[in-house]
Amino acid sequence: MTDTLRTPPPTAAAQHQRPFTLAPDRWEAERSRAVRGGHVCCGSNCAAGCEPVLIRERTGWGWIDWTVPADGSLPEQPHRIAVFTPIATRSQRISLRWLARRPAHRIRLGKVTVRPATAVVTALTLVVAALAPMHGVPFSIVLPAAALAPLLVEHLPDPLDTRAGENAQIVEDEAACRYLQRLTALHTGLVQAAVSSDCYEVRRAVEIGHHQLFDAADLLQRHDTRSASSELIARERLMLQLAVQTRQIVTPTQGDAAAARHDRFGGQPPLGPYPPGPRWRPQSSAEQTTPVPPTKEETNMPQEGSEQPTGEVYLLFAHEAYYPAAQEINTSLVAAASLLHPRVRQPDGARIYDLLTRGRRPGEIVPLATLTHELDGGTRWPEVGDWEAVTADLLQLIQDGECDALSLGLPDIARALVCSGPYSEVRVYDPAAGRHQAYGPVERIKVLVEVGRQLAWAEAGCALWPGDGLLVPANPGGAK
Repeated sequence: MTDTLRTPPPTAAAQHQRPFTLAPDRWEAERSRAVRGGHVCCGSNCAAGCEPVLIRERTGWGWIDWTVPADGSLPEQPHRIAVFTPIATRSQRISLRWLARRPAHRIRLGKVTVRPATAVVTALTLVVAALAPMHGVPFSIVLPAAALAPLLVEHLPDPLDTRAGENAQIVEDEAACRYLQRLTALHTGLVQAAVSSDCYEVRRAVEIGHHQLFDAADLLQRHDTRSASSELIARERLMLQLAVQTRQIVTPTQGDAAAARHDRFGGQPPLGPYPPGPRWRPQSSAEQTTPVPPTKEETNMPQEGSEQPTGEVYLLFAHEAYYPAAQEINTSLVAAASLLHPRVRQPDGARIYDLLTRGRRPGEIVPLATLTHELDGGTRWPEVGDWEAVTADLLQLIQDGECDALSLGLPDIARALVCSGPYSEVRVYDPAAGRHQAYGPVERIKVLVEVGRQLAWAEAGCALWPGDGLLVPANPGGAK
């Protein structure tokens, strides 16, 4: 299973840590200028309402504003992201270029702060006003002009910015910026591919990506990431598909990739064809020999009362296949709290929740087969609850839209691995080669790691919704 894991798309975290990703030297140059000409925010030592200097990274689709940390480090996330309308006219494009100019730094003159341009124009008008009488220009013209020019320079940009801003979506909320940056990271890959390709499909992908960015920014202006999560997830999945398809067009996979997949999985990737579905690639020999660190589930079941339940744990369970949009779904992943839903068989669901969450790490994915292993191979299930009825209720919740889930179409081998215990082995007979191929704990862990990657992409800045009206968790000691 090691030769079929996918390369994930660019992550937002990498982009957060690297302003001017395509031109790293620009950051130091811009930072030096910002330190000389503006206020660098220094956290708690700053006065209330201080205006930190911003560095603007202009792009073909908009811009990203970054703050300048006082300690000289790179900013962790953008301060502001703006996305231009993808259907701008010529005059609108000119106004948007004006809007994307360098952020104006204000200078303090006594108790008043003004734009640097205002101070320069004021000084020039004073000089002109002093020289005008020498050339016979009457004061009745000089004085109004000298007074009006600084006022125009100081106040005219604001209404111009407002007018141009009608053709851009500007996001400043911290959570919204963090999410939108995930999409900009993917769109940056599309733009880079279009630079080196004249293919119509690549150019079209860039156009679609720009529309998705603009629409996502509009959603984030009108809603928070929680209320708009389903639409945002759909847009990110489309961006992922565009990124992968574009990469395949520009740099096709090697011809032996399909043969490698067929040899190990009978032509099926380990996680199936569910969206967002970037294609699979073979790993290098160095990657294949890299040991996989042990997961938490490899330890024995913790003693009762040794640790308190923790949140953000997920249950992975297989079920009878169903076919939404002609696509097989045979395995689902839900948040542990979905077991407390009133439509799930109780108190069985609450007892399984206690067993599932006790002693786990936040974010851990626990297959139902792992719980069976911890319950002495399933002999203690009657003491906990009817897992078949509980998982059937969970599946009905998912299909009714009463909770969020990551729906997977696992091929046979991957599904068999997650349906087996953490130390079990799945043996497959290859009639063509006349031999058996064994898949064990290492391959099982790799499947769970890949499911975790899919979960990270699907959550898109917002954890899976477990449903409404959840019951209060029972005493952890109840699952004996």
